[in-house]
Amino acid sequence: MDRSSSIGIALIRAIVGVVFVAHGAQKLLVMGVDGTAGFMASQHIPLPLVSAVLVIATELIGGLALIAGFGTRFIAWPLAFAMLVAVGMVHLGGGFFAPAGFEYPLTLLVASIGLGLTGSGAFAIDSLLFNRGTSSPSLAGTPSLGRAA
Repeated sequence: MDRSSSIGIALIRAIVGVVFVAHGAQKLLVMGVDGTAGFMASQHIPLPLVSAVLVIATELIGGLALIAGFGTRFIAWPLAFAMLVAVGMVHLGGGFFAPAGFEYPLTLLVASIGLGLTGSGAFAIDSLLFNRGTSSPSLAGTPSLGRAA
């Protein structure tokens, strides 16, 4: 991957991570777990209290992981799922445009899928921990399971 692509992924990863942290913090600190669960119940989201705790943790921890570039391929999928639920169960009936519509969570959904497919890029903790030249992560300096030593 060339330097400009790595910078582009790092910028997308960092800003998407900041957005997720902000939304997770809003759910935790402004709405509270009970308020978030109440909202989810009003939207007919199953197991609203469990769902509230899971989405708050996913957005906070996942957002921080994206910012750092740690476990991007792993954490992007739960973030994408959270946005799929947001699009399908909360925003779809509001049309396309924000604030009620689905354009914003759809953008986060697609960005999360993109990061899940591309990974962290060169400017990330993952890049320091894992050998970028292999298709499956291996600790730098140790042979990958998928190739001969």
